[in-house]
Amino acid sequence: MNDKEELWLSVLSELELHVSKPNFLTWLKNSRLIENQDGVALVALPNNFAKEWVEVKYNKLILGSIRNINRETKRVEYVVEGSLSKPSTQQARTRVATDAPSGQLAFQEMRVNPKTNLNPRYILNSFVVGSFNELAHSAISAVIESVGTRYNPLFVYGGVGLGKTHLIQAAGNEIYTRYGGNVQVKYVTSEKFTNDIVWAIRNKRTEEIKQVYRNTDVLIVDDIQFIGGKERTEEEFFHTFNTLHENNKQIIISSDRPPRAIPTLEERLRSRFEGGMIVDINFPDYETRLAIIKTKLQEKGVFMEDDIIDLIARKFQKNIREIEGILNKLLFYQTTYKKPLDLSTSERIVSDATQQSAVRVGPGQIVKAVSSFFEVSIGDLLGRARNKEFVEPRQIVMFLFRDILKMSYPDIASRVGKRDHTTAIYAYKKIDKNLKEDRDLNQKILMIKEGLNKSV
Repeated sequence: MNDKEELWLSVLSELELHVSKPNFLTWLKNSRLIENQDGVALVALPNNFAKEWVEVKYNKLILGSIRNINRETKRVEYVVEGSLSKPSTQQARTRVATDAPSGQLAFQEMRVNPKTNLNPRYILNSFVVGSFNELAHSAISAVIESVGTRYNPLFVYGGVGLGKTHLIQAAGNEIYTRYGGNVQVKYVTSEKFTNDIVWAIRNKRTEEIKQVYRNTDVLIVDDIQFIGGKERTEEEFFHTFNTLHENNKQIIISSDRPPRAIPTLEERLRSRFEGGMIVDINFPDYETRLAIIKTKLQEKGVFMEDDIIDLIARKFQKNIREIEGILNKLLFYQTTYKKPLDLSTSERIVSDATQQSAVRVGPGQIVKAVSSFFEVSIGDLLGRARNKEFVEPRQIVMFLFRDILKMSYPDIASRVGKRDHTTAIYAYKKIDKNLKEDRDLNQKILMIKEGLNKSV
């Protein structure tokens, strides 16, 4: 992998933290960095529509992500992949390389098996197991041993960046390798499934799409929560689910929340999901984070000092994807400057990264996010009513004011019903303590924070 590829992989890792998964997959995943010199980064996109959309919607975010790594970059320009055949230094801004297949990044990490749509780098041997994901891993292992007969459907849920996609794709790769051509495996995101349904309706080829999804032995669907509220998609998935299930075909589903917490999901689908095995993935503990970092370094064939590994494990506690992103930044620095990292430099890079990834929101946005999540009015949320349905959301608002914005307790109490500051102290300590024990509360906080990330 050359310097441009390493730089762009680091940029994509950071962009993935700030953009919703469907938008990342649709607009940014199939991009690549063609040139980065004279203060200009030249980015290739698969078509004119994607080029125009990214220029309008994501240019500021992309430029900021590049400049976090390479301060010499002053602006970003965009071209269509394959529009011209030969790149050169002189023609970099008008000509595009065609050495990568259309629709794929040049990086090995982004290539997929065309038969299964699975990424071959996701394997069970590189999936680090700890107390936070042990049940999910055990369920996946059981499914691999008895495809279609145990834990069907298998529903895996957990917050962003905790390894759901790795685990379910690793299951698909293991099944595909172990059973060869005897078992047909298909992985799809819910966004891709929706797009296929829309395409089929427009082109009057619904029967063709039905056959694609119903003639498979193992169907793996990522981020199922995004089909909620899309009637035709839910209708088709319902019938596809029934056909596969009745024929003992394996169904593996992932989501950022359990079925009962997807408000827009049809009741008949929710009922079928809950009829199988539901397992969650929680936050990794310190020891597991250390193991994850060491595993990723081993995969890359790179050595890193223990004190730097400890620094990463302590600073990035709730998101494996963030861990991978900071590793890419540190390794890019090491490659660019041709010298080993020391602790002081690593602390500076980590400090910059944590400040940049901090949610830039105000109290109003937190209140709106909690109000929307719990479906209670802002007036009730900030009022003094002691109804049970308002108490937990109100305490979560106070916790987030302190956790994210570092507000003082008197200020928090004043903003939430003009209460005494001891109420804010009690609320913060209660939520903070329960987070260590209550997985449902963990998921609620995580989803609210993810919503805040998407809103900025």
